[in-house]
Formats: sequence, structure tokens, C-alpha cells
Amino acid sequence: MPTVSRLLFLLCILALGLAAPAGASETPAHYRSLIDIPFVKGYPSMKDIDRLKGEIALHRAVQAYIWALPALNLTAMKEAKEKQFGAGYNVMIVWKERLNAKTLITTPNMDMIYGMTFFDLHRDGPMVVEVPPGIQGIIDDSYQRPPCSAKQIDGKTWCGDVGLPGPDKGEGAKYLVIPPDYEGDIPDGYLVYRSRTYGVMLLWRAFYQDPKQLEKPVKTIEQTVIYPLGGKDSAKAMSFPDASGVPIDMLYPKDGSAFDMLARYIDSEYVDEADMEMRGILATLGIVKGQPFQPDARQRELLDLAAKLAAKYIMAMSYTPQAIVPESVYYKDRRWLNVFPGNPFFTAPTFNFIDARAGYFINAFSASPAMAASMENLGAKYPVAYMDADGDFLDGGQNYMLKLPKDIPAALFWSVAAYDSLNASGLDNGQPFPAINAMDQPGANSDGSIDIYFGPESPGAGKNWLKTVPGKGYFVILRLYGPKKEFFDQSWKPGDFEKRN
Repeated sequence: MPTVSRLLFLLCILALGLAAPAGASETPAHYRSLIDIPFVKGYPSMKDIDRLKGEIALHRAVQAYIWALPALNLTAMKEAKEKQFGAGYNVMIVWKERLNAKTLITTPNMDMIYGMTFFDLHRDGPMVVEVPPGIQGIIDDSYQRPPCSAKQIDGKTWCGDVGLPGPDKGEGAKYLVIPPDYEGDIPDGYLVYRSRTYGVMLLWRAFYQDPKQLEKPVKTIEQTVIYPLGGKDSAKAMSFPDASGVPIDMLYPKDGSAFDMLARYIDSEYVDEADMEMRGILATLGIVKGQPFQPDARQRELLDLAAKLAAKYIMAMSYTPQAIVPESVYYKDRRWLNVFPGNPFFTAPTFNFIDARAGYFINAFSASPAMAASMENLGAKYPVAYMDADGDFLDGGQNYMLKLPKDIPAALFWSVAAYDSLNASGLDNGQPFPAINAMDQPGANSDGSIDIYFGPESPGAGKNWLKTVPGKGYFVILRLYGPKKEFFDQSWKPGDFEKRN
């Protein structure tokens, strides 16, 4: 395997190669040198064999990281939650005073009450989830795919959504989540989802009307009951520890430790036939289910370089519209990006959107049909802005104004939130929450429009202001819960970020 200095050189060349425009007429010199390796009497030298092996290992490790990102994102949250608050299906953490910048997690919604837990279908078997009324929730497998109904519900196949956008329509119900290899009888009386993995995440969201009155949504989440099928009487008592204000890092790694995490994930998970090729690539890197992952020092250096390169590649390509994704911008005359390619599985009729999936999960977590589908007055939409009207990235040292025209089309509520451009967690700007929402009753102009100001210094008393941090980039998500017709027909459109002196 090549030395570290050679790997650093290879990484630089590889980055240049990735940046080369499509159809470039000249093959980069590095790749030409690989093509020109001589095979004397049909064989290369041992030195050149070592060089080629190092090259393919680097490429494979980069692609493995890109493929694994949804699982890394979820595994990091699960492991951090269990370390801080304890493991078990019965331990659902709740951000009872809302989630703020002390929680490092990708693009959290700071304008709702969150509840989160994880369970293991291999260890505990099929799990019953008694969902209380009024929840807007998501069930995802450990690759962050919504599990689909094992049999149709009211003539429809449902996937992942729970509560208001789900088959119980917000009335509450008993859901049964079964593992991918479950062959037993499915009892009546449950809404049944079959997971494609053993690991499962539950993410509950509850609404509030007044930011000073949060008891009701907290109590709504605390009515949740989870237990193994047939084991309610002997199940562990539910626990709802408060995660608000607790410093906790739930972010996935962007260095070589990602492969240690990936090895733990692979070792604990169901072997899906759809993953066999990628598991084969992982095997060449030393990650095999049931076997210890023990890379030597040189391999660790290569994996560290690969993870760092992969993370930067994914971050870079997430900032601009992707040509192969239809409707990757919401408006032809605006900078707002659409991060979903029409469905939460990131699939097209004949392929998967690999880059769109990676770009989403490097900056966010959880996915469900209600987040991607276009349903008036239900679900949600999430336009994202990385750039201002001039095409420049949002800069924490610059002042901007964002205009939201009157009658913002959100049946439930709307919010505007700022996020750190490097780790996608809430922007740690010194304010209680780096977000403004409808429940804050922000000041409006005489025509009903709302101006929101961004910048390091207050624009003046009474202004709707989100503080930014000089020297730090950020991006903004406009959330519309229960988007109305005016959003879909684009008779209502948000402005772009306009620079101010």
C-alpha cells in the first residue's frame, strides 16, 4: 500500500480529477500515468501492483463512505443518545424546552417538540408502538428509509409516516414494526410496517401554539408506549429524559473513525441482497459481518484520507442544483433548492439518486413520504438557501434581508432557521434559538409581508433578526408545515437573500 505522502499526492490529484469538467479533452496526468504502467511480459512490477492496489482502495473507501452516509448519520445519533441517556426501546429522549444549538445534530427543527428513540428488531423482535393522537411522526430503518406497510391499509401502501400524515390521520393507533426476515403470523389490530433493517428510529414531532406553553406537546409525546409484540405486561417502563440544553454531539464522523462506526453497523445489521455488492467493496477494506475490523496503521491513514475527501465532495455537491434531479430548484428565478427528488427513497424509475441522497444526509436526518410528496395542507416543504440573490454563499459577516410576502401558505406553521454550513447543526449565534417562526408572531409590514434580517449586528429594535457569526458561513431552511395551494402553484414565492449595507 502506498506511503502516506503518496496518498496525500493521490488525494490532491483525485480531487483535481473530480473537479475536471465533463468531457474534458485531456486525461489528467495522474490517471495517464496509471494507464501507462508497463506490463512487462504481461505482468507489472510488484511496486506498480502496490500502487494500483492503493489507488483502488482509496476510490473504494470514498464510495463506501458516500453509500454509507445515511447509516452513519443515524448510527451516530443512536450511539450518542445511548451514551448520554441510556439504551433501550423504552428510553425516548424529548427536547422539552425545544432543541437549541447545544445539541449538535443535522438541521433540527427548533420550532417543534422532538421525541426520539431507537430499537433493535433482531434483539427484541417485532415491536409495538402505541402512538398518541396529534403526533406528526416518522419511522425509519437504520439506513433512513421509511419502512412500508406489510399489507395495504385502506387500499394503500403507506411508508414510514405516522400520525397526522400517516394512516392513523393523527387519531393515534397501534403500529407494529416487524423485522425484514420475520415469517410469523401478523395479528390483527395493528398498522404494520416491515423494516428493511433490524435497527429502527422513531422521530416524533409535536406542535405548540405558544413558545411559552410547551407542556401540552411534551405530554403528547410522553403518552407513547413501546414494547415487544406480546410482551406489554413485562415490558420495560417508558422513560422520557429531557434533552434540552444538554450538550451532546450526535453528528456522524468525517474522518477515519467513520469506518469503525460503519463496521459496527455492518456487524449488527441484516444482510440485504440489495447491499451485497457494496458489502463486497467493504470486505476489501476489511469490514465483514462477524469478523473483527482491524486495519493496520497504513490502512487507517488511507481510510482517514478517504473519509475526509468523501465528506468534502458530498458537501460541495450539495450546495448547487443537481442536473439529473428533476425540479432541483423550487423556482426558476430564485436560489431556493429542493433537496428531495420526488420521494424519500431517492429513487428514479431505473436508478437511485446517489449524490442527492448523500447531499441530503450530510445536511439532514430522517425521511418520509410526507416530507417529499406534494400534499396540500399536509406534510411539509423545506426550501433551502445556501446563496444570496447574487449567487454568493451566505456569509456570517454580511447583512441580508429576506422578504416573505403576505399570507405565507402554511396551514400549520412556518419557520425560518439558520444552520452552520460545516456541520449543519443549528447556528450557535448566542440567541436562544437560531430561528423565527409563526408562533413568535414576528412583526409584519403594512402590506402584510414579513422581513427577516440576517447579520452580525441588530438592524434595530423591533426588527425580525437572526444573528450570524462573522467568519462563519451558514444556510437557511424555510419550513412550511401543511403547505397550501399557493405554494404549489407558485402564486406565492419567497424572496432571495438580498445584501444590505
